[in-house]
Amino acid sequence: MVKLESLKKSNQFQKALKEKKIHTEFFSVFAAKNFYKPKYKNNLLISFVMKKKIGNAVKRNKIRRKLKAIVYKLLKKRGAINRDYTYIVFGKSNAYAEKQSILMPAMIKSFNKIK
Repeated sequence: MVKLESLKKSNQFQKALKEKKIHTEFFSVFAAKNFYKPKYKNNLLISFVMKKKIGNAVKRNKIRRKLKAIVYKLLKKRGAINRDYTYIVFGKSNAYAEKQSILMPAMIKSFNKIK
């Protein structure tokens, strides 16, 4: 089973933010070729970031949970997400009110552009 591994250090975030960028109305995805090895070979390096501007902690965590659930679903489909990249997903406040069925195609399209 594939697990999500988060970025920990500031310089890891800075490297990932300098490479490829894709923006939608629900989230922004930043990707960079893996510049460091995950803890385990199967892990996907991905971080979910919410700005405090979005709202209180309840709202930010709900958006984060929705986006994580979509990524887990995409990982079950072979080839939907390229594991050779490190990703940072910035959630936006529009994602709070939308259902996963609307967010899923946007996420698929974003990850396909990165390949």
